[in-house]
Amino acid sequence: MTNIPISPIEAVNAAIQSHNPFTNAGIVQEQHIWGKKFPDVPTLNAHASNAVFQAIELVRTSQSSQDKVTSIAITAQQGVGKTHLLSRIRHRLEREGGALFVYAGVNNYTDLNLVKYQFQQTLADSLSKTGSQGVMQWQEVAAAMANEGFKAINANAPNLSPQELLQRFDKVYVSWLGKNKNLMDRLIKEVLKVKPNADPYIVRAILWTLSETQASFAREWLSGDELAQSNADALGLPNPSKTSQDREAEALKNIQQILNLVSYYNPVVICFDEIDVKNTFSEDGLPTELVIADLVKRLHDTLEHSELSRGVVIITVMLPVTWTQKINEIQDGTPDRISKYTGRKPIDLRYIDSESLVELVTLWLNDFYTISNLLPPNKVYPFEESILREYGKGRPTVREALKWCAENFKVKGDILPQDPFERFEIAFKKEKEVQILDYLDEKNNSLIVDALRFAFQTLKGQILDGETSTGEKLEQVTIEDVVEIEPKSKNQGWINFKIVGKEKDKIFKIGVSVLQYSHGRAVGAGMWRLIEYKTFDITRGCLVRSKNKEKMIFKNWDSYEYLKKLVEELGGEHVDLKLDEVKPLIDLYSIYKQRDLYQLNDEQLQEFSQPITRNNPLLLEILSNPSGQIDGDTIEEDTIEGEELLNDFLNPSIIEETDDSDDLTELYN
Repeated sequence: MTNIPISPIEAVNAAIQSHNPFTNAGIVQEQHIWGKKFPDVPTLNAHASNAVFQAIELVRTSQSSQDKVTSIAITAQQGVGKTHLLSRIRHRLEREGGALFVYAGVNNYTDLNLVKYQFQQTLADSLSKTGSQGVMQWQEVAAAMANEGFKAINANAPNLSPQELLQRFDKVYVSWLGKNKNLMDRLIKEVLKVKPNADPYIVRAILWTLSETQASFAREWLSGDELAQSNADALGLPNPSKTSQDREAEALKNIQQILNLVSYYNPVVICFDEIDVKNTFSEDGLPTELVIADLVKRLHDTLEHSELSRGVVIITVMLPVTWTQKINEIQDGTPDRISKYTGRKPIDLRYIDSESLVELVTLWLNDFYTISNLLPPNKVYPFEESILREYGKGRPTVREALKWCAENFKVKGDILPQDPFERFEIAFKKEKEVQILDYLDEKNNSLIVDALRFAFQTLKGQILDGETSTGEKLEQVTIEDVVEIEPKSKNQGWINFKIVGKEKDKIFKIGVSVLQYSHGRAVGAGMWRLIEYKTFDITRGCLVRSKNKEKMIFKNWDSYEYLKKLVEELGGEHVDLKLDEVKPLIDLYSIYKQRDLYQLNDEQLQEFSQPITRNNPLLLEILSNPSGQIDGDTIEEDTIEGEELLNDFLNPSIIEETDDSDDLTELYN
């Protein structure tokens, strides 16, 4: 940005008026842990992130087996920057290496009676994210294992990068099959010479992540899920049919085996974030924070404390009151295991100060102006540094500071029109110009829910007539209310809300569930609730989920059977979530959240939104009578297709001639 001249003030002001980069900036979600890095002030709460990296170095280098598993408790009030801190740690590890990263956020604890099984899924999902070597973290481990196997055969064998192994693995595997040899069996044999106590099936599954064709199935198996039998047979992995309770009973052993093996090659950082946000309970009456605390204790006590390990660091994030009034009061040694590294003293995060606030605003604006290809008159324009410093003296939270910036991000003398509808039009135009490619990603599931709920609320009391994009008709449909689902203890937020209304004097109660998740278990958790009409007092269940290749529902998922029952037996519906239909609703919801900024009240917003919402195809589709049929394009067969392709792939004419020796040199020749 410094290589371009200061931009005309008119251009800078136009950019400010068209987009507010601070809108929703204080809300950090799991997407910011794994996705694009949030603007971060490294000096803010550096004492906490430094402690984490010092703990990683301790477990990695210590010769004492007792130091190989340690833990840190981090406490802070809402909005101070707990998840910001975890994002900093994750992105530094991605950039510099040094440890694998596992993140368990608030949305990972959906059923406290299956918390160990769900953590196994979280562990597998986190290790499927990209690591410091540009491949999945699973593949980093698999490459280290494979190279160790090569060294066992020939001490002078070169180390292959994960990328090299990914390029060669399937080809060499097929070549070996052509000679009636099994590459995987040989690799496992060599790895087990070094790690004789490792579970050979887990070793096999991790090595399979090097295969472009089989990696996705290997990840599913490592998460504890059942595979289609044909896929399990191809991988050589056991695949018994089990209930969720059976999987819960076995999960801790699987977690131990995975972490013991993975941490042999690289330190592992496990982060349990916001353990006290959701007010849910297990069947034993234990709240989320105590269930997670027990899991951390079990992990600490049962993971292998070997001097050969690279170690495990467990971070648990909570409110200060949770530590003082709940965790620290447990008498069985749990507090010592949750805060081992700092001696039962949690690390408390600090509020932002004047210096940090100026630095934070500068970072946000630098990104904003760089994207806009502009150079402003000064680094904090349109703010004044003296005003920022004065506000920072009040020691706000990061969330409060960013909200204040959103409310005050305007050109000096920028006066909104007197007419409230003109103000609404300005706001809607600005929001329409904001384009985010991943609106339909599962990380934005809650945003879509909020947008739909708000849109339906704008239609309360309206009589709707019309035709949907699929040809279904609405006649005299009236929305009377949009309410929460009861009982909350059984629903746990999976059915997002209920639309209560009438169609030609016939009462309906539609339970709406947005399920953009890619994991079958998460989809199933929402789907089985949608078919419990009596429990949740609904007359129709409505699944809102994109009907595209990325959101296919597999026939071997539990949710497929739930969907069949919902649509074919109970008169429910699967509504296609399309970007062009939901984007205007997201725009309206964004204006609602900024209504004070645009000087609009709730009544004005409802009135001005109605011409948009009453004709929105997505809303009309949810309200319309279902077709009673499942769209075949949304279902994926659970078998591997293409016998012809397989025959071609195994054709000896396309496989390079190789030496018929019983070694693994084909992988590095």
